Amino acid sequence: MIKVVIVDDQHLVREGLRLLLERAEDITVTGDESGADKGVELVARLRPDVVLMDIRMPGGDGLAATRRITADPALRHVQVIVLTTFDTDENIQEAIRAGAAGFLLKDTSPERMREAVRIVAGGDALLSPAVTRRVMRAAATGPSPATAARLDRLTEREREVLAEVGAGRTNAEIGERLFISPATARTHVGRLLTKLGARDRSHLVVLAYETGLITPGAEERYRDP
Repeated sequence: MIKVVIVDDQHLVREGLRLLLERAEDITVTGDESGADKGVELVARLRPDVVLMDIRMPGGDGLAATRRITADPALRHVQVIVLTTFDTDENIQEAIRAGAAGFLLKDTSPERMREAVRIVAGGDALLSPAVTRRVMRAAATGPSPATAARLDRLTEREREVLAEVGAGRTNAEIGERLFISPATARTHVGRLLTKLGARDRSHLVVLAYETGLITPGAEERYRDP
């Protein structure tokens, strides 16, 4: 059972999210809170698998709360999905920098919301190709030699996997494209996190662009340094 905590200042939003999530047999909402600070305290107490975090709330913003959660070693397993009504590059980039595993608009369909919870609970990042392209076009200005050199420590297969992660694909999708099992794909992702000193899968997406392995507008290909 996937345990979820909801942090949003609007009561109706919290109740609506609870109802739509708990229609799935594999998801349960263990708690909710209306403020960022109290939300962090609730997460620390309940230790859920996934947190749905609103960006803008009274008494502290959701991005700061996300940073507190992702920086806490005791909450290392907790994955945060940032929710917002504002679909802007700045918010998406800040969510990634804060350590969020996903970014969703509040008008996302119920089935997509439930699937998002499953995806991040399973260890994948929820960055769709469309979101990835927009964010990285704004962030990537071309790799520096020092940044690109980080790829030297990777094997050919690890470069392939990093490129697929950068394109926003799940372990199952990577396995299908590279003719390996999802478990093997997950193992490669774990090695990439260690070798590149990445915080999480979302950070790997950023690194795939910053190192020049893939480039905006060419997400389907990777470049051998």
